[in-house]
Amino acid sequence: MRKIYLDNNATTEIDPRVQEALIEEMKRGFGNPSSIHSFGQEVRNRLTKARRTITSFFGIKPTEFLFTSSGTEAINMVFKGTEGHILTSSAEHACVYANAKEMEERGRSVDFLSPGEHGAVTVDQVRESIRPNTGLIALMAVNNETGVKTDIDAIAVLAEEHKIPFFVDAVALVGKELFTVPSGVSGFCISGHKFHAPKGIGGLFLRSPLKPLPLITGGPQEYNKRAGTENVIGIIGMAKAIEVLEQELPEATERMGRLRDYLEQEIISRVSDVLVNGEGPRVCNTNNLSFVGVEGESILMNCDMAGLALSHGSACSSGSLEPSRILMSMGLTKDRARSSIRFSLSRFTTEEEIERAIEIVVNVVNQLRSI
Repeated sequence: MRKIYLDNNATTEIDPRVQEALIEEMKRGFGNPSSIHSFGQEVRNRLTKARRTITSFFGIKPTEFLFTSSGTEAINMVFKGTEGHILTSSAEHACVYANAKEMEERGRSVDFLSPGEHGAVTVDQVRESIRPNTGLIALMAVNNETGVKTDIDAIAVLAEEHKIPFFVDAVALVGKELFTVPSGVSGFCISGHKFHAPKGIGGLFLRSPLKPLPLITGGPQEYNKRAGTENVIGIIGMAKAIEVLEQELPEATERMGRLRDYLEQEIISRVSDVLVNGEGPRVCNTNNLSFVGVEGESILMNCDMAGLALSHGSACSSGSLEPSRILMSMGLTKDRARSSIRFSLSRFTTEEEIERAIEIVVNVVNQLRSI
């Protein structure tokens, strides 16, 4: 029987239609897109078309979007090019959090706002923390561990009023819900492997007043902001994944939300002492549950042996033995945080898989509690 994969916030399988696009690109073109001869220009034309496909989906200009290797690279470019006071939260993805900590260690002033039990910082918290020298507000659109959404629209209005660059980590949002970019957002990043595109390709949307620092210098690629021959195959794959999203959202959003809610309700009704982590509105595919009195690590291992892949939280922090920093920042006790499990669905998750996942989780937790 096929194993069930409910760790789609860590990475997703490549869509078969994306696979076909990747194979076709590998077969038909090998020219360098910077070359002036026909081999290069054919590839350049496909790269330009791919950029337009992606930027059209987000309603932004092609000249405002750079291809990167990942969301991590994009975030580093933004933070290392920022001046002044930084506003972020203590519940951000490891990359944003680490960059903010690095800036703090270098003597910069950084405020880490607490999300509290709600799971996301509020516009009032941001408003109260703005200083005359605030040079960046950096927040995630969706928390990758809990699925709780930040009120990006309201914070964007505030940032625009104060003329402060507002950067949004949209990695955990894209592929689950449509994202219309508010005028007050100066930049956001995406990562292809989170929405059924290949690994190793991401993107960075930029507009004034955000000024990123190029990390890779050399040639004039990506509007002189990221040197090096473009990853054309990855770009074509990500553009195809976006094309599929345009066709399948928001119907896929509704379906994932329905399956996620059913999973959560069934587990809570059949297992005692299960707590939902994150009180705020959540993205459609994610829930984070604490199974009181049971080590999350034990649940993960036993579920995996039974054919169900789950996680504690971010794969980028999975080597840590400490309880989730994000859950701790929400005020959870260490025991509750250690007993937490993240479930994250994809467009390909089936009703049959959810039914089987429920049975596995119920059996595993009850067995562990009986020991």
